[in-house]
Amino acid sequence: MPELGLFPLPIVLVPTERIPLHIFESRYRELIDECIELGEEFGLVLATGDGAVHEVGTRARVVQVLEVLHDGSMNIVVEGGERFRLLDLTSGRAFTTGIVEPVLDDDEPALSADVERALEAFSELAEASESDVDVPDPVSPIFDFEVAARVDFATEGKQELLSMTSPRGRMAALVGLLEGALEAVRLELTLRERASRNGKVAPLDPEG
Repeated sequence: MPELGLFPLPIVLVPTERIPLHIFESRYRELIDECIELGEEFGLVLATGDGAVHEVGTRARVVQVLEVLHDGSMNIVVEGGERFRLLDLTSGRAFTTGIVEPVLDDDEPALSADVERALEAFSELAEASESDVDVPDPVSPIFDFEVAARVDFATEGKQELLSMTSPRGRMAALVGLLEGALEAVRLELTLRERASRNGKVAPLDPEG
């Protein structure tokens, strides 16, 4: 089984998602430099804060080097690829490494009704938040991750989606996250509108 260089961080990267990273520790500069030179991927795993990492992470590749600073640190953009399961941590390098295997989905396709609900909720969320974001193709085999890559979900919710191997369960969970995010955005807009009218926040009408 292949060994993979790991980068534990307090964030979750899902497939197709692009995020910026600031690399400053020498051991992880070594990892990123090696990945850039050899065209290889590294594994981004969610760190729990007590030195442990989650079992399921995402392969990441460097798609852009934004800046290399005078002290050797760098700003880069990485893109999420396939998911992996961490089987065992290994040693011998300056950075963290581990033995990994691919995470494979069960043969349980998402319900078409949930796909439609996810598409509708995502579109409404983008409109409510006035976000200029493209809408993923619902027939894509990774539609769920493409949607998750475009929404700023809480870390716990993203890790749950990443770890699930049931496409049906993952789509249902995604719908729940999207509808929760949409409700939060609408509530914020309502409070903002009421506050702008008289400088005070009025209690919400439970009937309306």
